[in-house]
Amino acid sequence: MLASFRIEKAGRRDLLKASIAAGGLALVLRAPRANAQAAKKYGAEGMPHGTVNDPRIFVSVATDGTVTIVCHRSEMGQGVRTGMPMILADELGADWAKVKIVQAQGDEARFGNQDTDGSRSTRHFLKPMREAGAAARMMLEAAAAQRLGVPAAEVETQVHRIVHKPSGRSLGFGEVAEAAAKQPVPAQVRLKDPSSFRYIGKGNVRLLDSPDIVVGRAKFSQDTRLDGQLYAVIARPPVWGGKVAKLDDSAALKVPGVVKVVQLAGTPAPAKFAPLGGVAVVASNTWAAMQGREALTIDWDDGPHAVYDSDSYRTQLFEATRKPGKVARSEGDAEKAIAGAPRRLAAEYYVPHHAHATMEPPAATAVVADGKCTLWACVQSPQGTRDDVAKALGLEADKVTVNVTLLGGGFGRKSKCDFAIEAALLSRAMDGKPVKVVWTREDDIRNGFYHTVHATRVEAGLDANGKPVGWLERVAFPTILSTFAPDPKSPMPLELGMGLVDVPFAIPNIRMESGQAEAHTRIGWFRSVINIPQAFAAQSFAAELAHAAGRDQKDYLLELIGPPRILDLSGLPDPYWNNGEDYQVYPIDTGRLRKVVEVAAEKIGWGRQMPARRGLGIAVHRSFVSYVATAVEAAVDERGNLSVPRVEVAVDAGFTVNPERVRSQFEGACVMGMTIANKSELTYQKGRTVQSNFDGYEVARMPDAPREVNVHVIPHGIDVPAGGVGEPGVPPFIPALCNAIFAATGKRIRSLPIRDQLSA
Repeated sequence: MLASFRIEKAGRRDLLKASIAAGGLALVLRAPRANAQAAKKYGAEGMPHGTVNDPRIFVSVATDGTVTIVCHRSEMGQGVRTGMPMILADELGADWAKVKIVQAQGDEARFGNQDTDGSRSTRHFLKPMREAGAAARMMLEAAAAQRLGVPAAEVETQVHRIVHKPSGRSLGFGEVAEAAAKQPVPAQVRLKDPSSFRYIGKGNVRLLDSPDIVVGRAKFSQDTRLDGQLYAVIARPPVWGGKVAKLDDSAALKVPGVVKVVQLAGTPAPAKFAPLGGVAVVASNTWAAMQGREALTIDWDDGPHAVYDSDSYRTQLFEATRKPGKVARSEGDAEKAIAGAPRRLAAEYYVPHHAHATMEPPAATAVVADGKCTLWACVQSPQGTRDDVAKALGLEADKVTVNVTLLGGGFGRKSKCDFAIEAALLSRAMDGKPVKVVWTREDDIRNGFYHTVHATRVEAGLDANGKPVGWLERVAFPTILSTFAPDPKSPMPLELGMGLVDVPFAIPNIRMESGQAEAHTRIGWFRSVINIPQAFAAQSFAAELAHAAGRDQKDYLLELIGPPRILDLSGLPDPYWNNGEDYQVYPIDTGRLRKVVEVAAEKIGWGRQMPARRGLGIAVHRSFVSYVATAVEAAVDERGNLSVPRVEVAVDAGFTVNPERVRSQFEGACVMGMTIANKSELTYQKGRTVQSNFDGYEVARMPDAPREVNVHVIPHGIDVPAGGVGEPGVPPFIPALCNAIFAATGKRIRSLPIRDQLSA
């Protein structure tokens, strides 16, 4: 049902020119600005946040009836380049086979916030995209009514045509495009009744890019080819903050194909997304550049972070969690309640650093000439890339053009544009010749931005009936704020609002604290962010309490959540971040939490008799204003080999625009959850990463993936605000898996990755 589309790059001016030349309608709409106060309060300058900044949404109709829609978000497999235009097309009444999509360049002034992160594209742009489509539809209807000489109230849009209802006469979109262009943009738009949707909420539109990806026609950043293009790889400092002490490049310059060796300066912390610096080898092909880099002789000054050692740092983190920290939430007197309880329990949980390890490592191509810079890059933040590259080159932002390619995975890594800045600096050093910077897999794992290492200690007291009377949780981890601000050692409120201060348990005495931790490597956004370790700790400990009380894990979890209510977080020392959303619109509703737990448990057949060495586990977590419960069936054989025969996921993400993509996101989240839980770990010795490729930094392969994953989307009407779906699936999977392992083996997993813990 999907025609073949040609994907183009388009800025606002290009789109307007093309539409005017075709004699059609060109419409530029601006959606209302959302409230960004909470994110601004807690964010650092330049940090991405969960708000919309005055997005411009573009649609044009040509005289041949072609509808052109701009997608201003980055496509990295989540389907946004289909989903956003699909919303507009449905509200417009367009025939999807006559729609063409163009990719917006990086430009916040034209397109609004383009940071494709935080699982917020749909929740922030569902209404603006509908309004854009509705406005264009109303202009077409007004033009058609004038042409037919009838009142506008007597016409309606059907599939790509405007029909006069009494007479049945009709006009195609292209026939009235010129006249529609002269109509005023309506001040108030008339949205469709959801019952008339053809695409929204139906899941019947295939991903736009799938055919080209399957047959190899799709263009990723690594595929960029320009006339006269040079290629570069960079020897970066092996320790964060290090620099070149001595360089001998004579052997590198003798490698056939090597053109030049360029030394790049690093940026002292906090460096935001500036390059690490190092030595670049520029060559006529990638292989020559890589061989040239191998021939370099470099003495490195490692700097102060050469002391970083994962084992000793882990000890420091847990030491921080075993003493009072900064209070993030306090209700009642948790310490007194725990001390006076008949039974007391404590547990400690650890999650190591993780690399993004996207299928496509970072790559960017730049041309810097005549006072301008043009980039082709796989970036999640096109407008942020534009601003940062302009700053690095000393140019005004309007002199930088960022063309966004397909992203071969993102996970937050490609919201950092250091690799694009490297390409721009090297093109300038090569007198304006096109230069593509290629990151190898080793570069990606050794020199990236990493998911933070995290330690948690939880204590609780149980009464005579096994119910918790007090809960004390302390966390310590290097904050992502270290990327943006000088020497921060305490987490930001937005990090603590991802599963710590918002633990939804009905416990009378509860206290959350954070300890201090110094960052010794680059910390960056990672899919699901701090929700991963904080859900792991809270949901694992909840299962431990259930076992201690001799209770069924699922029943106990529901009792912990308590009756349906809106969680009151008004008494926090710092206002609850809530993913940057208005708490009145997106409150924490424990009724919705309970519902997804009940659905996941029902679908997995909770309570059924399990074979030997098989067990069921369950966990629930709210993140990115969506509610997700995951029930896992785990099997562990006599040798300690782990497999997952079945997973049932219940998702309440409010109104869902494309249910098929929701299911795909959560299926993928289970595979990524297997990687994080069972395989991957990034460790340090003497400031250097121990792992450098997939032989050391393991990811889940086909035999490791869950055999069966079923995703159950809780249905809602369009009156229920949409939540995020890209990230919320990962956090509950990991504790659900570990709880299932305990049910199967009696072995409690408190430290990730699992790896050989079961065989031991």
